[in-house]
Order: sequence, then C-alpha cells, then structure tokens
Amino acid sequence: MVVPLLSLHVKSLGASPIVAGIVGSSYGILQLFSSTLVGCWSDVVGRRFSLLLCILLSALGYLLLGAATNVFLFALARVPAGIFKHTLSISRALLSDLVTEKERPLVLGRFNTASSVGFILGPVVGGYLTELDGGFYLTAFICFSVFMLNAALVWLVPWNETHRDGAKQDVQIGKAGVLSVKTGSEVQDAATARGPKEAEKARPSWVQVTWALRDMKSLVFSEMWDLFLVRFLMGVAVMLYYSNFVLALEERFGVRPRTTGYLISYSSALGALAGFALGPILRLYQHNAHAVLLRSCALTCALLGLHASAHTMGVVIFSSTLLAFSTSIGRTCVTDLQLTVGGTQASGTVIGVGQSVTAVGRIVAPLLSGVAQEVSPRGPPSLGAALALVAIFIMSVHKRHSGSPESEKLKTE
Repeated sequence: MVVPLLSLHVKSLGASPIVAGIVGSSYGILQLFSSTLVGCWSDVVGRRFSLLLCILLSALGYLLLGAATNVFLFALARVPAGIFKHTLSISRALLSDLVTEKERPLVLGRFNTASSVGFILGPVVGGYLTELDGGFYLTAFICFSVFMLNAALVWLVPWNETHRDGAKQDVQIGKAGVLSVKTGSEVQDAATARGPKEAEKARPSWVQVTWALRDMKSLVFSEMWDLFLVRFLMGVAVMLYYSNFVLALEERFGVRPRTTGYLISYSSALGALAGFALGPILRLYQHNAHAVLLRSCALTCALLGLHASAHTMGVVIFSSTLLAFSTSIGRTCVTDLQLTVGGTQASGTVIGVGQSVTAVGRIVAPLLSGVAQEVSPRGPPSLGAALALVAIFIMSVHKRHSGSPESEKLKTE
C-alpha cells in the first residue's frame, strides 16, 4: 500500500530529486546489512520471538511514517523498517523448519503466491486511499494497523517451534561444510566433558550470532558460492528486464504507460499462480530442484532474448507471460537448494544471506541498466540474457543433487 507512494510523498515534503533518491536508497542499504544479521538472530533466539519483534518494530516505522511532517522525520521513519522488516524471510525460515525437504519447494511456492497477491492488491488500495484528503497518512496508519494485527496473530495463535531448544541440540558446521545438529544427549555429554562451570554458563545471544555468522561465511564461500552467484546473476537479469520496461515499450512500440501498467499487473498475477504449478513440475523432475532451476534459468534466458528482439507487442506479451512463470519457479528453487545445502538449523541465516545478495543486485541493476540504455532500448534485456547465460554455465559445471532419503523425514520437536 505504501511503497508506490513514498517517492511522491517525500517530494511533497519539499525534498529535491537527489535527496528523495538518497532517502529511497537508504532503505535498501539498511536491508542489505541487516537481512543476514536478523536471519541469523532468528536462528539463535527462535522464530516466534524474532518474528514478533520484527513485526512490532516495522509497525513502529509505519506509524512514524504517518506522523512525519518533514524530510528528516520521513528518513528517520524508514530506519526501523529498513532494519527489521524481514518478516517474509523469517516466515520462510519457519516454514522450512516445519516441513520435509520434499514438501518445502511446494510450500514455499504457495507462500510466495500469497505474498504476490498482497503485492498485487496493496498498490490498488494505496492508490485509491492516497486520492483522499490526507490519504498518505491514512494509508500509513492502515499499514501500521495491519502489522499490529499480524503481531496479534503471532502472539495468540498456538504453535510449536522446532529445533530451537538450546538444551536439546546444538548447531555446528561439519567437515563437509554442511550444518549438522547434535542431539540433546550429545550436547549434555560434551558439556560435561568441558567441565561443570562451562556447562552452567549459557552463551549470550550476540556471541552465538557472531559464531554462527563466522561459520556461515565459511559455508557460503566453500559450499554455496555457486548458488548465491546464480541467484545474483538471475536477479540482476530479471531486474534489468523490468528496469526500463515502461520506457522501452513506449519508445519501441508507442505503448502508453497506463497500458504497460496493465501488462505488469497481468504478469504479477501469473507469477502468483506459478506457485500452484510448482508441485506438478517437481514431480515431473522427481523433486530434483537443481534440474528445475537449470531449466528455469534456460527458459528465462531465452525469453529475455526473445523480448529484446521482439518486433511486435504479441511477442512481448508472450515472453512476459512465460517469464512470470520461469522467474517465480526459479526463485523458489534456488531458495530450496540453499536450504538443502545450508541445513534447516541455519535456515534464517541462509535466507538472510540470500536477501543480502538480492539487495546487492538491486543496487547494481539500475547502474547496468543506465549504461545499457545508452546503447539501445533493447540493451537491458539483452544484457540480462547474457547474465542468465553465465548463470546457466555455472549451474552446468557445478551440478547438485537434491532429495536424499534422510531429508524426507518429518522434522518434529
């Protein structure tokens, strides 16, 4: 509801275009540095507490946004949301704790569908409300109320946390680089061997977060570098496609921005429906997420090239239709592969690192898009196709296999 209105409102407060751009970028920079930290923190302190606190502090940010009467207060109001609005990431980590590895891509796909519906409906509601007198402030307050409703649901709805009891288990990096879990008796024996004083002392949360981030750094660079590189390349490729979508269609085909907006909404709706198609596709490939991701990247690469070379709007609509499916399925599969390699015990950290990689892509993509647009309106999607081709090469060289029998056991308390 609020995001599409931010740039317009900050300009109405008297901000110059440069200041408005800096304020807008500050949120992305905060997200870049906080996503991994918050994700790791949720691994240490538990999903329920971290999710509840993130929702409440995000709600505070939108309440301050609704009360901001100048540019300084507006920028200040973006700080809590920039640091703590990782509720989707923590929710994905929680889902990965609750389901089997085979079920995880399907559940994450449906979760992404629900999120996409929110992104489709939100701008419509926000656009309607902002035309009312004091509409932006009303929209911000409604957004604050929705966050508070979510906080109440997290607090009141009974649920069981999984794999979060420090007395029962511990998280370690194994020799192979994959996170492993110690059982309660193993932890107790190890604690006894270290001596009674050390066994009685519980490590502070910040120490556990620091150690976990150190171990995750080793894991990322040794075992998961290819997945994060593919995520980065494909993310930038798709962002290049959307970066000049409106301008390119106007220059190439004379399509008005209003009509282009309808096409973007159409693609978003199809992307939401793609979550329901993921189950049959995975069954077709025997739940091999790597194979599905590879073909998704190949299809995305081909469609970006087709869009760049299109001479009619019919070809543009065709490529946009299939791109909505391929990109949605690809995002789910790469997240599932990251969780498979990283292990469910560090799911919050793994997803947080992935969000940081995506944030870097959001910073890089506009710069690359500007350079490519200087060459041709077809430049950004053409460059996106080239980056997708590099991602395909990396995946072809560094093959992975998923769906081990052990991973299909239901994770319980």
